[in-house]
Amino acid sequence: MLRLALARSGGDDMQPNNANRAMNPKSLIYLLIGAGLSVLGLGRGHSAELVFAKDGSGVYGYKDTPILPWCGYHVHDPDRPAPPRVDPGPPLPPTPPPSDALVLFDGRDLSKWQPTAWKLVDDCVEATDGDLVTQDSFGSFQLHVEWLAPANFQGPWYNRGNNGVFLHGLYEIQIFDSFNEKIYPDGQAAAIYGQTPPLVNACRPPGQWQSFDIIFLAPEFQDSKLVWPARVTVFHNGVLVH
Repeated sequence: MLRLALARSGGDDMQPNNANRAMNPKSLIYLLIGAGLSVLGLGRGHSAELVFAKDGSGVYGYKDTPILPWCGYHVHDPDRPAPPRVDPGPPLPPTPPPSDALVLFDGRDLSKWQPTAWKLVDDCVEATDGDLVTQDSFGSFQLHVEWLAPANFQGPWYNRGNNGVFLHGLYEIQIFDSFNEKIYPDGQAAAIYGQTPPLVNACRPPGQWQSFDIIFLAPEFQDSKLVWPARVTVFHNGVLVH
């Protein structure tokens, strides 16, 4: 389940000392509009032969997937070092969004989003089939989103809150209940999915609200040549993870 909204923010709202502020249910994603265009999307999703880590830790993943050239591990490799666990503390009480917020979800309708099967439940958005994608397009931005994985989930391991925040339709910041689940490191909550695990596992228990604060700088091109690659900084529950 997600609590969603979107906002322009020209100040320092995304600095580490405020990055874990909990927002009220009607203003929960922040966005700083920048150059370039892309949609913001949220989606669900995953499948190869499941295997367990060699160290007996119980972490599971895959060994028949491509090797990532910058680290030498397979995509979803169970033998990749798992990030250490940290306690992010309890969720903070609700605070209002910046005064220049561009609210995309007010707890009443999804009119700022493309048609979707996702549904409203108690002023929140419940993920079902398909994706939830903004009507507008965005470039560089600051984003705040809060999400909750069900406390009493009944179903396969890969659906334990499985979701994600898609940046430019290319990069996914993973949403998952990795508080107890021993999933492959690059599939944990706050991982850049299939690429980079979070620096630490700052996941709260299922049934508690969690937050992402994402600062994304869009890539820049000159004459069709890349001159500045994309950059992303991510805080999970106020803890720096990328």
